[in-house]
Amino acid sequence: MGDVDLRRYSVPSTMAGDEGIRLLDQLSKEELIRIIIDDAKNWLAHDGLWFQAVEKRYGIEVAIDADTEAWRYFTVIEATRIMERLGLAPGGGIPALVECLNHRLYARLNLQDVIEQSDSRVVFRMLDCRVQSARRRKGLPDFPCKVVGLVEYAEFARTVDPRIATRCLACPPDAHPDAFWCAWEFAVDG
Repeated sequence: MGDVDLRRYSVPSTMAGDEGIRLLDQLSKEELIRIIIDDAKNWLAHDGLWFQAVEKRYGIEVAIDADTEAWRYFTVIEATRIMERLGLAPGGGIPALVECLNHRLYARLNLQDVIEQSDSRVVFRMLDCRVQSARRRKGLPDFPCKVVGLVEYAEFARTVDPRIATRCLACPPDAHPDAFWCAWEFAVDG
């Protein structure tokens, strides 16, 4: 992997006085990694609890509609922040998308991979999804996340490079093989 340029990850001077940020300076790499993973788990727990609260009050259809709209905006924010952190400009094509997908909050919690990668196309698969695996352990059916995923992945990819088109290959409620929960094809148009 080589040496990491830590200047890319330095704390902005506007945050240097924040006690919560200063505390992070004292921690080891292992402690920081544990915090990042725990923060990702907390984010996902909040996302799930928010969804369940809306579902309980208004029903699954309304909850999915609200979730889709939330993801429409969050995924753009997430992609933009990842690109800024990595020093990537929009328009980086498939290589930039693959790099950005590796830095999503989900990448800290789920097992994912890419196959069939070229400069113009890639297939991204979620091999183990924390949400779906938890549902399976509880004996619940797959969560029908395709409608949300269509917006989430398309907007994320379009933020990285407006030329990228997104196509769902499989995602619940659609049937999928046991090897993965969902698969998405990204291709550069033009």
